[in-house]
Amino acid sequence: MSRPNASPALSVIVPATDRPETLARCAEAVEAGLGAADELIVITEPNGTAPAAARNAGAARARGEVVVFVDADVIVHAGALERIRGAFASDPFLTALFGSYDDSPEAPGAVSGFRNLLHHHVHHSAAGAAATFWTGLGAIRREAFEAEGGFDPEQRMLEDIELGMRLTRHGARIVLDPALQGTHLKGWSLAEMVRTDFADRGVPWIVLLMNPRAPRDALNLGWRHRLSAASALLAVVAVAWRRPRLAAAAALSLLLLNRSLYVLLWQRRGRREAVAGVFLHALHHLVGIAAVPVGVLAHLRRGRAAGMRSATEGW
Repeated sequence: MSRPNASPALSVIVPATDRPETLARCAEAVEAGLGAADELIVITEPNGTAPAAARNAGAARARGEVVVFVDADVIVHAGALERIRGAFASDPFLTALFGSYDDSPEAPGAVSGFRNLLHHHVHHSAAGAAATFWTGLGAIRREAFEAEGGFDPEQRMLEDIELGMRLTRHGARIVLDPALQGTHLKGWSLAEMVRTDFADRGVPWIVLLMNPRAPRDALNLGWRHRLSAASALLAVVAVAWRRPRLAAAAALSLLLLNRSLYVLLWQRRGRREAVAGVFLHALHHLVGIAAVPVGVLAHLRRGRAAGMRSATEGW
Protein backbone atom coordinates (compact mmCIF):
# COMPACT_ATOMS: atom_id res chain seq x y z
CA MET A 1 0.00 0.00 0.00
CA SER A 2 1.27 3.44 -0.88
CA ARG A 3 1.61 6.05 1.82
CA PRO A 4 -0.42 9.24 1.48
CA ASN A 5 1.30 12.05 -0.36
CA ALA A 6 0.01 15.61 -0.13
CA SER A 7 0.87 16.19 -3.77
CA PRO A 8 2.13 13.14 -5.69
CA ALA A 9 4.21 13.92 -8.77
CA LEU A 10 2.58 12.94 -12.05
CA SER A 11 4.21 11.48 -15.14
CA VAL A 12 1.85 12.01 -18.07
CA ILE A 13 2.47 9.60 -20.94
CA VAL A 14 1.11 10.19 -24.44
CA PRO A 15 1.71 7.44 -27.04
CA ALA A 16 2.01 9.11 -30.44
CA THR A 17 4.04 6.78 -32.64
CA ASP A 18 1.64 7.44 -35.51
CA ARG A 19 2.24 11.21 -35.07
CA PRO A 20 -1.42 12.28 -35.13
CA GLU A 21 -2.36 15.82 -36.11
CA THR A 22 -4.05 16.22 -32.72
CA LEU A 23 -0.81 15.72 -30.74
CA ALA A 24 0.04 19.42 -30.43
CA ARG A 25 -3.35 20.29 -28.94
CA CYS A 26 -3.19 17.29 -26.62
CA ALA A 27 0.29 18.21 -25.34
CA GLU A 28 -0.66 21.87 -24.90
CA ALA A 29 -3.61 20.94 -22.68
CA VAL A 30 -1.48 18.59 -20.59
CA GLU A 31 1.31 21.12 -20.16
CA ALA A 32 -1.19 23.72 -18.92
CA GLY A 33 -2.05 21.44 -16.00
CA LEU A 34 1.43 20.23 -15.04
CA GLY A 35 2.79 21.04 -11.60
CA ALA A 36 6.40 21.85 -10.79
CA ALA A 37 7.25 18.20 -10.05
CA ASP A 38 5.25 16.73 -12.94
CA GLU A 39 6.50 15.68 -16.37
CA LEU A 40 5.11 15.03 -19.84
CA ILE A 41 6.52 12.08 -21.78
CA VAL A 42 5.50 11.82 -25.44
CA ILE A 43 6.46 8.58 -27.19
CA THR A 44 6.92 9.10 -30.93
CA GLU A 45 9.55 6.44 -31.76
CA PRO A 46 9.83 3.94 -33.22
CA ASN A 47 7.15 4.72 -35.75
CA GLY A 48 4.16 2.39 -35.68
CA THR A 49 4.88 0.91 -32.26
CA ALA A 50 1.80 -0.69 -30.70
CA PRO A 51 0.12 1.39 -27.97
CA ALA A 52 0.92 -1.14 -25.21
CA ALA A 53 4.64 -1.08 -26.01
CA ALA A 54 4.66 2.72 -26.38
CA ARG A 55 2.99 3.20 -23.00
CA ASN A 56 5.35 0.71 -21.36
CA ALA A 57 8.30 2.62 -22.83
CA GLY A 58 6.96 5.86 -21.41
CA ALA A 59 6.35 4.32 -17.99
CA ALA A 60 9.93 3.01 -17.91
CA ARG A 61 11.13 6.64 -18.15
CA ALA A 62 8.64 7.98 -15.62
CA ARG A 63 9.78 9.50 -12.32
CA GLY A 64 6.45 10.43 -10.79
CA GLU A 65 4.61 8.43 -8.14
CA VAL A 66 1.52 8.36 -10.36
CA VAL A 67 1.60 7.53 -14.07
CA VAL A 68 -1.13 9.21 -16.14
CA PHE A 69 -2.01 7.88 -19.59
CA VAL A 70 -3.61 10.24 -22.10
CA ASP A 71 -4.46 9.40 -25.70
CA ALA A 72 -2.97 11.73 -28.31
CA ASP A 73 -6.46 12.66 -29.58
CA VAL A 74 -7.76 13.77 -26.17
CA ILE A 75 -7.68 17.32 -24.77
CA VAL A 76 -7.74 17.01 -20.99
CA HIS A 77 -10.00 19.49 -19.25
CA ALA A 78 -8.55 22.25 -17.14
CA GLY A 79 -8.22 20.89 -13.62
CA ALA A 80 -8.11 17.26 -14.69
CA LEU A 81 -4.54 16.65 -13.53
CA GLU A 82 -5.24 18.45 -10.28
CA ARG A 83 -8.24 16.18 -9.75
CA ILE A 84 -6.00 13.14 -10.25
CA ARG A 85 -3.47 14.51 -7.76
CA GLY A 86 -6.18 15.11 -5.20
CA ALA A 87 -7.70 11.66 -5.60
CA PHE A 88 -4.44 9.83 -4.99
CA ALA A 89 -3.35 12.16 -2.20
CA SER A 90 -6.60 11.73 -0.29
CA ASP A 91 -6.96 7.96 -0.71
CA PRO A 92 -3.85 5.83 -0.02
CA PHE A 93 -5.80 2.69 -0.97
CA LEU A 94 -6.57 3.96 -4.48
CA THR A 95 -4.60 2.03 -7.09
CA ALA A 96 -5.95 3.43 -10.32
CA LEU A 97 -8.40 6.03 -11.55
CA PHE A 98 -9.88 6.77 -14.95
CA GLY A 99 -12.38 9.17 -16.41
CA SER A 100 -14.46 9.79 -19.52
CA TYR A 101 -14.84 11.71 -22.74
CA ASP A 102 -16.95 14.83 -22.28
CA ASP A 103 -20.29 15.40 -24.03
CA SER A 104 -18.95 17.96 -26.52
CA PRO A 105 -17.02 16.03 -29.19
CA GLU A 106 -15.68 18.27 -31.94
CA ALA A 107 -15.85 15.96 -34.95
CA PRO A 108 -18.88 16.54 -37.22
CA GLY A 109 -21.22 13.86 -38.47
CA ALA A 110 -23.69 11.43 -36.97
CA VAL A 111 -21.22 8.56 -36.61
CA SER A 112 -18.65 10.66 -34.74
CA GLY A 113 -21.30 12.14 -32.49
CA PHE A 114 -22.77 8.74 -31.71
CA ARG A 115 -19.44 7.01 -30.98
CA ASN A 116 -18.08 9.70 -28.72
CA LEU A 117 -21.32 10.26 -26.83
CA LEU A 118 -21.88 6.51 -26.45
CA HIS A 119 -18.54 6.29 -24.64
CA HIS A 120 -19.45 9.29 -22.48
CA HIS A 121 -22.82 7.79 -21.61
CA VAL A 122 -21.45 4.34 -20.74
CA HIS A 123 -18.77 5.74 -18.45
CA HIS A 124 -21.17 8.14 -16.74
CA SER A 125 -23.56 5.26 -16.10
CA ALA A 126 -20.89 3.20 -14.35
CA ALA A 127 -19.30 5.61 -11.89
CA GLY A 128 -17.52 4.20 -8.85
CA ALA A 129 -15.62 0.98 -8.30
CA ALA A 130 -14.43 -0.56 -11.56
CA ALA A 131 -12.92 -3.87 -12.65
CA THR A 132 -11.18 -2.51 -15.75
CA PHE A 133 -8.94 0.40 -16.71
CA TRP A 134 -8.93 2.99 -19.52
CA THR A 135 -5.93 4.77 -21.00
CA GLY A 136 -7.80 7.54 -22.82
CA LEU A 137 -7.47 9.45 -19.54
CA GLY A 138 -6.42 7.14 -16.73
CA ALA A 139 -3.90 7.14 -13.89
CA ILE A 140 -2.23 4.42 -11.84
CA ARG A 141 0.33 4.34 -9.06
CA ARG A 142 3.68 3.60 -10.65
CA GLU A 143 4.60 0.96 -8.10
CA ALA A 144 1.39 -0.96 -8.85
CA PHE A 145 1.94 -0.64 -12.60
CA GLU A 146 5.48 -1.98 -12.29
CA ALA A 147 4.41 -4.78 -9.94
CA GLU A 148 1.99 -6.02 -12.63
CA GLY A 149 4.66 -5.83 -15.32
CA GLY A 150 2.86 -3.04 -17.17
CA PHE A 151 0.72 -3.63 -20.23
CA ASP A 152 0.90 -6.99 -21.92
CA PRO A 153 2.88 -6.32 -25.15
CA GLU A 154 1.17 -9.31 -26.77
CA GLN A 155 -2.22 -7.66 -26.24
CA ARG A 156 -2.68 -5.69 -29.45
CA MET A 157 -6.09 -4.34 -28.44
CA LEU A 158 -7.81 -3.66 -25.10
CA GLU A 159 -4.48 -3.78 -23.27
CA ASP A 160 -5.83 -1.29 -20.74
CA ILE A 161 -8.86 -3.45 -19.95
CA GLU A 162 -6.65 -6.52 -19.61
CA LEU A 163 -4.37 -4.66 -17.17
CA GLY A 164 -7.40 -3.54 -15.16
CA MET A 165 -8.58 -7.14 -14.90
CA ARG A 166 -5.19 -8.26 -13.62
CA LEU A 167 -5.07 -5.45 -11.09
CA THR A 168 -8.55 -6.26 -9.83
CA ARG A 169 -7.76 -9.95 -9.44
CA HIS A 170 -4.86 -8.97 -7.20
CA GLY A 171 -7.02 -6.80 -4.96
CA ALA A 172 -6.40 -3.38 -6.48
CA ARG A 173 -8.95 -0.61 -5.99
CA ILE A 174 -9.85 1.07 -9.29
CA VAL A 175 -12.34 3.94 -9.54
CA LEU A 176 -14.17 5.40 -12.52
CA ASP A 177 -14.62 9.13 -11.95
CA PRO A 178 -16.89 10.61 -14.68
CA ALA A 179 -15.95 14.14 -13.57
CA LEU A 180 -12.42 13.47 -14.81
CA GLN A 181 -12.92 14.41 -18.45
CA GLY A 182 -11.30 15.19 -21.75
CA THR A 183 -12.57 16.19 -25.19
CA HIS A 184 -12.19 13.50 -27.83
CA LEU A 185 -11.05 14.82 -31.20
CA LYS A 186 -11.44 11.62 -33.20
CA GLY A 187 -13.65 11.63 -36.27
CA TRP A 188 -15.39 8.38 -37.21
CA SER A 189 -16.58 6.93 -40.50
CA LEU A 190 -19.20 4.20 -40.65
CA ALA A 191 -16.70 1.68 -42.03
CA GLU A 192 -14.23 2.48 -39.25
CA MET A 193 -16.93 2.08 -36.63
CA VAL A 194 -17.90 -1.38 -37.91
CA ARG A 195 -14.28 -2.49 -38.19
CA THR A 196 -13.49 -1.25 -34.69
CA ASP A 197 -16.58 -2.83 -33.13
CA PHE A 198 -15.76 -6.16 -34.73
CA ALA A 199 -11.98 -6.56 -34.93
CA ASP A 200 -10.64 -4.06 -32.38
CA ARG A 201 -13.28 -4.38 -29.67
CA GLY A 202 -15.68 -7.26 -30.19
CA VAL A 203 -13.33 -10.16 -30.87
CA PRO A 204 -10.69 -9.15 -28.26
CA TRP A 205 -13.46 -8.61 -25.68
CA ILE A 206 -14.74 -12.16 -26.21
CA VAL A 207 -11.22 -13.56 -25.91
CA LEU A 208 -10.77 -11.71 -22.61
CA LEU A 209 -14.19 -12.84 -21.35
CA MET A 210 -13.33 -16.48 -21.97
CA ASN A 211 -11.08 -16.18 -18.94
CA PRO A 212 -13.21 -17.58 -16.08
CA ARG A 213 -12.00 -14.81 -13.76
CA ALA A 214 -12.96 -11.98 -16.09
CA PRO A 215 -15.67 -9.55 -14.86
CA ARG A 216 -19.07 -10.18 -16.43
CA ASP A 217 -20.67 -6.78 -15.87
CA ALA A 218 -17.91 -4.28 -16.60
CA LEU A 219 -18.94 -1.07 -18.38
CA ASN A 220 -20.71 -2.13 -21.61
CA LEU A 221 -21.32 -5.68 -20.38
CA GLY A 222 -24.15 -4.79 -17.99
CA TRP A 223 -27.68 -6.14 -18.20
CA ARG A 224 -28.99 -3.11 -20.13
CA HIS A 225 -26.38 -3.56 -22.85
CA ARG A 226 -27.09 -7.28 -23.13
CA LEU A 227 -30.84 -6.70 -23.38
CA SER A 228 -30.22 -3.99 -25.96
CA ALA A 229 -28.16 -6.38 -28.06
CA ALA A 230 -30.91 -8.98 -27.81
CA SER A 231 -33.52 -6.39 -28.84
CA ALA A 232 -31.49 -5.33 -31.88
CA LEU A 233 -31.05 -8.94 -32.97
CA LEU A 234 -34.73 -9.73 -32.44
CA ALA A 235 -35.73 -6.70 -34.50
CA VAL A 236 -33.61 -7.87 -37.45
CA VAL A 237 -34.90 -11.45 -37.19
CA ALA A 238 -38.49 -10.21 -36.97
CA VAL A 239 -38.05 -8.11 -40.12
CA ALA A 240 -36.57 -11.11 -41.92
CA TRP A 241 -39.53 -13.24 -40.80
CA ARG A 242 -41.96 -10.49 -41.79
CA ARG A 243 -43.28 -10.09 -38.27
CA PRO A 244 -43.89 -6.34 -38.09
CA ARG A 245 -45.43 -6.38 -34.61
CA LEU A 246 -42.52 -8.31 -33.18
CA ALA A 247 -40.07 -5.99 -34.93
CA ALA A 248 -41.88 -2.95 -33.53
CA ALA A 249 -41.84 -4.44 -30.02
CA ALA A 250 -38.11 -5.13 -30.25
CA ALA A 251 -37.43 -1.60 -31.53
CA LEU A 252 -39.53 -0.14 -28.72
CA SER A 253 -37.56 -2.19 -26.22
CA LEU A 254 -34.30 -0.80 -27.60
CA LEU A 255 -35.66 2.74 -27.34
CA LEU A 256 -36.85 2.32 -23.76
CA LEU A 257 -33.68 0.62 -22.57
CA ASN A 258 -31.51 3.41 -23.99
CA ARG A 259 -33.74 6.46 -23.80
CA SER A 260 -31.17 8.40 -21.72
CA LEU A 261 -28.53 7.89 -24.44
CA TYR A 262 -30.88 8.98 -27.22
CA VAL A 263 -32.00 12.02 -25.23
CA LEU A 264 -28.34 12.94 -24.77
CA LEU A 265 -27.79 12.64 -28.52
CA TRP A 266 -30.85 14.83 -29.17
CA GLN A 267 -29.70 17.48 -26.69
CA ARG A 268 -26.09 17.61 -27.87
CA ARG A 269 -26.34 16.82 -31.58
CA GLY A 270 -29.92 17.51 -32.62
CA ARG A 271 -32.91 15.48 -33.80
CA ARG A 272 -31.39 14.06 -36.99
CA GLU A 273 -28.30 12.69 -35.29
CA ALA A 274 -30.42 11.33 -32.45
CA VAL A 275 -32.56 9.36 -34.91
CA ALA A 276 -29.45 8.18 -36.74
CA GLY A 277 -27.99 7.23 -33.38
CA VAL A 278 -30.75 4.69 -32.75
CA PHE A 279 -29.88 2.84 -35.97
CA LEU A 280 -26.15 3.17 -35.31
CA HIS A 281 -26.65 1.80 -31.81
CA ALA A 282 -28.50 -1.21 -33.20
CA LEU A 283 -25.70 -1.76 -35.72
CA HIS A 284 -23.14 -1.45 -32.92
CA HIS A 285 -24.85 -4.28 -31.03
CA LEU A 286 -25.29 -6.46 -34.10
CA VAL A 287 -21.61 -6.20 -34.98
CA GLY A 288 -20.76 -7.12 -31.39
CA ILE A 289 -22.97 -10.20 -31.64
CA ALA A 290 -21.27 -11.18 -34.91
CA ALA A 291 -17.91 -11.00 -33.13
CA VAL A 292 -18.90 -13.63 -30.53
CA PRO A 293 -18.27 -16.82 -32.57
CA VAL A 294 -15.09 -15.37 -34.05
CA GLY A 295 -13.86 -14.48 -30.56
CA VAL A 296 -14.61 -17.96 -29.28
CA LEU A 297 -12.67 -19.51 -32.19
CA ALA A 298 -9.76 -17.13 -31.55
CA HIS A 299 -9.72 -18.20 -27.90
CA LEU A 300 -9.74 -21.89 -28.83
CA ARG A 301 -6.93 -21.38 -31.34
CA ARG A 302 -4.89 -19.50 -28.77
CA GLY A 303 -5.39 -22.30 -26.27
CA ARG A 304 -4.43 -24.93 -28.83
CA ALA A 305 -1.31 -22.98 -29.80
CA ALA A 306 -0.32 -22.61 -26.15
CA GLY A 307 -0.81 -26.34 -25.66
CA MET A 308 1.40 -27.14 -28.64
CA ARG A 309 4.13 -24.83 -27.33
CA SER A 310 3.98 -26.50 -23.92
CA ALA A 311 4.22 -29.95 -25.50
CA THR A 312 7.17 -28.87 -27.64
CA GLU A 313 8.99 -27.37 -24.66
CA GLY A 314 8.32 -30.51 -22.63
CA TRP A 315 9.66 -32.67 -25.43
